[in-house]
Amino acid sequence: MEFAGKIALVTGAAQGIGQAVARALAARGAKVAALDANADRLGAVVAEIQASGHHAAPFPADITDRGAVDGAVDRIERELGPIDFLVNVAGVLRVDAIEALRDEDWERTFAVNARGVFYLCRAVAWRMVPRQSGAIVTVGSNAGRTPRMHMSIYAASKAAAAMFTKCMGLELAQHGIRCNVVSPGSTDTPMQRALWKDGSGAQAVIAGSPGAFKVGIPLQRIADPADVADAVLFLLSDQARHITMHDLCVDGGATLGA
Repeated sequence: MEFAGKIALVTGAAQGIGQAVARALAARGAKVAALDANADRLGAVVAEIQASGHHAAPFPADITDRGAVDGAVDRIERELGPIDFLVNVAGVLRVDAIEALRDEDWERTFAVNARGVFYLCRAVAWRMVPRQSGAIVTVGSNAGRTPRMHMSIYAASKAAAAMFTKCMGLELAQHGIRCNVVSPGSTDTPMQRALWKDGSGAQAVIAGSPGAFKVGIPLQRIADPADVADAVLFLLSDQARHITMHDLCVDGGATLGA
């Protein structure tokens, strides 16, 4: 299988895109180190993967805690082996008008979406460098490249994580380590559904909202988490062996190629 024997660390693996990435990697032969702060939900996801005959192990950890991250990475390398792939998916979303946002909204969002990415990348990269190989993918957002109403903090945090990943790719290229970004648009996840007021939420997103300066989705559907997972797996694979510092947008055309 494509990723047979590879060790893949996936954060945010308990639901949504992270869960889809963990499933897809395991189905293609990788040994998945599934990391999430929600230990119960993470355990259920790992049990499902194992029941399908694939390899996964749970590593509950809070990525905003540097010590917890370093400890989890140490444990993964001891128990599973050298990490080949890191996929940063864990994220949070705070939505509100700027004048209504609180200090803690900013701090929490950046703690997870940006600082957590930094902690994970640093812990994994210094282990990859002596091995002269590895691939890292950070899941950003199309909001990190196109302004969105009431998403200022989220957009800024995702833009920060994306640029950090690209800079890391420049520094680590000499060591054979590739670093890329996948930027989804609206995707059918619990985070997305929490934004919908009723059962017509998906159709409203597809149609767009001139008042919110959103053009809708030209491909006429909300992304499935598997759509994003496929993009992540491509960038991890040997098919992308000459691609680094790239930001692949998976949004059905919602940002009009911006």
